[in-house]
Amino acid sequence: MTTSPEATDLVDQDGGRTKRVLLAKPRGYCAGVDRAVVTVEKALETYGAPIYVRKEIVHNRHVVDTLSERGVIFVDETDEVPEGALVVFSAHGVSPAVHEEAAKRNLRTIDATCPLVTKVHKEVHRFAREDYDILLIGHEGHEEVEGTAGEAPDRVQLVDTAEDVDKVQVRDPNKVVWLSQTTLSVDETMERVDQLKDRFPDLQAPPSDDICYATSNRQHAVKVMAPECDLVIVVGSQNSSNSKRLVEVALQAGASDSHLVDFASQIDEAWLEGVTTVGVTSGASVPDVLVMQVLDHLAERGWNQVDEVTTANEKVTFALPRELRKDLDDNPNKPKGVR
Repeated sequence: MTTSPEATDLVDQDGGRTKRVLLAKPRGYCAGVDRAVVTVEKALETYGAPIYVRKEIVHNRHVVDTLSERGVIFVDETDEVPEGALVVFSAHGVSPAVHEEAAKRNLRTIDATCPLVTKVHKEVHRFAREDYDILLIGHEGHEEVEGTAGEAPDRVQLVDTAEDVDKVQVRDPNKVVWLSQTTLSVDETMERVDQLKDRFPDLQAPPSDDICYATSNRQHAVKVMAPECDLVIVVGSQNSSNSKRLVEVALQAGASDSHLVDFASQIDEAWLEGVTTVGVTSGASVPDVLVMQVLDHLAERGWNQVDEVTTANEKVTFALPRELRKDLDDNPNKPKGVR
């Protein structure tokens, strides 16, 4: 694999342009997803199956299916978990009401909420305590949005579409703040912010960027390579917000075509007709093995040259949830490699 994106002038033996792949870096697992998946894996090793997980631990079909095969039972709500059993809360976070329900049912809990989502929860707490109206930019029905809004439901209003901007009602236009779902498109978020500022000129911004570093980095990498791409393949699941945004970002940044796939087998041969340069990336909840399978699929069809386009080097890591760390520390036979 080469590391330079400069291969535009190469030609094949037939005098045509060389088929090549531009492979985005960074891509795939972010620190929050890695922490959540490892949390469930270590819980299985420490406590044994079955382990219950509320919602999907992360939004990726392959990850969920693989964990299910190992004895993880995914449920929609905590009332589906037997009383006294162990339940892991997903990386997307839950509301205080979910914690309270789990306590009432005497459930043992491990909270695998991404620390960057927890940061937004704390911002909701702070601004609600200071009596602000909080405008949460995000997608209706997304688990992260439901958890964040649940921190202060009487103070949070969801702003999803441009039409939602017109529906917002606040008590004091001088005490309004916007926060956002961590996995949104940066451009889409700022478009909503600008629309909200037209209505509320004194609208305050969060103390630090809510959109997660990994989401921003993956979108930037796609923006850099998209103008050279006839096709961008994004590996990710349909319920993954950040993966779907990568498809949108690729098209907006100049890619001729872009599609989201869970697996290499879902690539439609018609997408590849007349294509020279294929961009490949993956959402923040996607293991890299799935990306490698896409590269193998493309190589079998003549896209053997892979140029990695690096726009950032990520070194962020998060410690495992404290509930799990405590049990691992108390267990002298804890699995090797536990952080």
